[in-house]
Amino acid sequence: MYYLYRKDPALLAERYIQPGTADHERWDTWVVYGIMIGFIIWIVIMPLDAKRFVWSPAFPLWLTIVGIVLLVGSFFLFFRSYTDNTFLSPLVRIQKDRQQRVISTGVYGFVRHPMYLGGILMFIGAPLVLGSCYGVLTGFALTILLMARILGEEQMLSRDLEGYVAYQQKVRYRLFPFLW
Repeated sequence: MYYLYRKDPALLAERYIQPGTADHERWDTWVVYGIMIGFIIWIVIMPLDAKRFVWSPAFPLWLTIVGIVLLVGSFFLFFRSYTDNTFLSPLVRIQKDRQQRVISTGVYGFVRHPMYLGGILMFIGAPLVLGSCYGVLTGFALTILLMARILGEEQMLSRDLEGYVAYQQKVRYRLFPFLW
């Protein structure tokens, strides 16, 4: 937040736009609320599972280490997504008011949706560190929701954002390198 306040106040303002208040894809309102509800479930279920009721068996140390690595990757991708792309809106929309253009450098030269990849690494990494099977399952459900959102978002970007089709040909993978 402080970084955006100092370095990119326009992006900070964009990040606070609420669903239903801007010119965005209407279907995305429901996806945003689904992600919010899923996130709340994810954040509540992990400590209940791992610490309070201990529903999950103990995770081996190597799985905890994998979780830590995923979280470090998540933090990197989140930070770089914000620093590389000043048009990083929480809503699926074209920012005509800010003359949005395709960003193809930095982490956006690696995959087309690095912030979503960062979110997925967080959704899986945190429950691995905490030792929560239910957190991992909720993280996978959120991953599926994000993947569905990507399909709709890319359809809109291909249709409405000049240069996006060429970007799709340059950066072949939406989310997972060499897979999808």
